[in-house]
Amino acid sequence: MVKQKVEDLDWNNLGFEYRDLPYRYKAIYREGQWQKGELTTDSTLVLSEAAQDLHYGQEVFEGLKAYRRKDGGVNLFRPEMNAQRMANSANRMKMPAYPEDQFVAAVEEVVRANQEFIPPYESGASLYLRPFMIGTEPMVGVGAAREFEFRIFATPVGAYIKGLTPSDYMVSDLDRAALAGTGQVKTAGNYAASLYSSVEAHENGFADCLFLDPKEHKYVDEFGGANFYGITPEGQFITPKSDSILPSITKKSLLTLAQKQGLQPKETQIPFTDVDKFAEAGAMGTAAVISPVASLTYRGEKHVIGDGQTVGPKTRELYDELLGIQLGDRPDTEGWVKAVKL
Repeated sequence: MVKQKVEDLDWNNLGFEYRDLPYRYKAIYREGQWQKGELTTDSTLVLSEAAQDLHYGQEVFEGLKAYRRKDGGVNLFRPEMNAQRMANSANRMKMPAYPEDQFVAAVEEVVRANQEFIPPYESGASLYLRPFMIGTEPMVGVGAAREFEFRIFATPVGAYIKGLTPSDYMVSDLDRAALAGTGQVKTAGNYAASLYSSVEAHENGFADCLFLDPKEHKYVDEFGGANFYGITPEGQFITPKSDSILPSITKKSLLTLAQKQGLQPKETQIPFTDVDKFAEAGAMGTAAVISPVASLTYRGEKHVIGDGQTVGPKTRELYDELLGIQLGDRPDTEGWVKAVKL
């Protein structure tokens, strides 16, 4: 693949796609320990046709962003939580956790090595980082691998869903994850399971699909690539509590901000029959940040949130505060931001 040249980029029209940047990070696990990691210019993986990941799916990944500040500096947002979540995912998938301090250091190393590709502050874009780990040992029988590869690549991206504009979503009859399965793990299998519904949603003009709980199909779980929240007419921030959804760093951050803004945040089961009661709702995640929900269509019935056209005031306040902290425009009173030494 041809390496990306910075002069060929249009910072204001990046889209959300992969670009082959000069450097990525690589570390190998073999004989019971992690070897010393290093930067590499090689963007290809060479695997045996019998590699465990290709057949039995030992894979975990993360997603985080580096933001260019107005003064030219660069911020990461809570990278230690990505490190911790990836370690938790690895443990659930019987994989060796990559040391959390080394994870954060490796992220910073990749950002520094590719710093010319960090979009300028005024573009509204960012440098997306994708740490991932796969089982590489050749295997035919079902079992856990003993050899793994950890990598981090970077790519400049625009907004996952462009603009703070309410979008229509579809509710799926299928499940993203099993009740006692891997719903809380950031692993490829969960996303593979959501593809059918996501593609169906896009083909029918929806932004994405929403999944209900896998036990009763009665409660709101999460979107294909983001968590759900709703805000009541009284101004309370409510988000699903479920063992089958991914623990979102954006969600945890918004719960804190909602508390500060007097929204009395609450994690609880949300019956789908209650969505009509919300004055505002949104999808929240690293890629999406916050994407307002205009409506949810389930089995042909359209449930409109608010007026279905405008961004609610509480959603806008939360979005502005979160993004302001990430970009360094608002005070980071929680110590969430990590400045990268370039």
